[in-house]
Amino acid sequence: MPLLPRRQAVTVFLAFAFAYFLSALVRAITATLAPTLTPEFQLQARDLGLLAGGYFLGFAATQLPLGTWLDRHGPRKVILGFLAVAVAGCGAFAMATSFSGLLAARILCGVGVSACLMAPLTGYRRWLAAPAQLRANSWMLMTGSFGMLASTLPVQWLLPTLGWRALFWGLAVLLALGMLVIAWRVPPWQSDPPAPGAPASYAEVWRHPYFRRMVPIGFVSYGGMIAIQTLWAGPWMVRVAGLDPLHAAGGLFLINASMLVTFWTWGMISPALQRRGIGVDRLIAWGLPVSYMVLGGIILAGPAAGAWALALFCVTTTFVSLAQPAVGMAFPSSQAGRALSAYNLVIFLGVFVIQWGIGLLIDGFRAAGLAEITAFRAAFGVFMVASLLAYGWFLRGERDNRPHSS
Repeated sequence: MPLLPRRQAVTVFLAFAFAYFLSALVRAITATLAPTLTPEFQLQARDLGLLAGGYFLGFAATQLPLGTWLDRHGPRKVILGFLAVAVAGCGAFAMATSFSGLLAARILCGVGVSACLMAPLTGYRRWLAAPAQLRANSWMLMTGSFGMLASTLPVQWLLPTLGWRALFWGLAVLLALGMLVIAWRVPPWQSDPPAPGAPASYAEVWRHPYFRRMVPIGFVSYGGMIAIQTLWAGPWMVRVAGLDPLHAAGGLFLINASMLVTFWTWGMISPALQRRGIGVDRLIAWGLPVSYMVLGGIILAGPAAGAWALALFCVTTTFVSLAQPAVGMAFPSSQAGRALSAYNLVIFLGVFVIQWGIGLLIDGFRAAGLAEITAFRAAFGVFMVASLLAYGWFLRGERDNRPHSS
């Protein structure tokens, strides 16, 4: 399949970006709604972690079949089918009357938007040159940051007027609109025969040495960054730093604005860095230790660590986001869907485990007699130890993956 002309590539990017903006809004909205849902449904910390993590559980459950379907049927057909499920999930969330109903709807939402990043990345693997793929990946994530921004102060402002149920009905309508835009602008897919030596199954993907090197940092560091950004940053600001819900929403806005600027910057500089021979592996090796130092400072500071500290942690962890397109380029284009979806499965399983795990740890430490602030700090400390172990595994792996030429 030939590379897309520049004008068409921009149009296709914008069509996919609108859907990804909405998926990120749906993903992150629980952090803003947590103070509202907690008293209405009598939620514990573990319930909040499970509710937010349920989205990622549904998301992760689809990744393996998703990769096969993307390689076979192409991004347009697959994402349209999945977005129809997302519309149903938002409607179900709006009508939920119990925690179990909320959880089931969140899982359905996770299933429905699970193709919103993998579908475009699979298309970009064929439609764009290698430097443009790195830029497109970073700018898709920037678009996701726009969605997360929309989930903070704008949602907080609309809540008193519309209520959270009406917000989810609105999301269902916007997702349906996104389906129309994608059906209109994204080109059809032409299936290519597998390249010589290409992996024939997921087993070969999992055995690939570069893929295995990237698994722990994807699960712990990337998954943990999303877990904190989309859930635990909010409760930390309210229950540790002592902010009220409106100021916590403002803090989430700051975090997501910082991420937006960061991903825009990565999109601008990553092609130039690649041309100068500064590879993804080197950038991750240099950058992730900074995020661990910031996380350690947050744990030590406790109540003094507010939105700026959490934003700095998320920003310095974005080095690991470069791993995703690098994994895709390590495989031939005929297998890009499987490779990218398999790695996405790793990331979002990590989000689910860490979101729920932090909630379980907080409740467990409190049951052991620790004060709430101390329990939060101890839970984040366990996460930091896991992050350091994952980074150690990354350093032991082979250096500087070379992108596959096909």
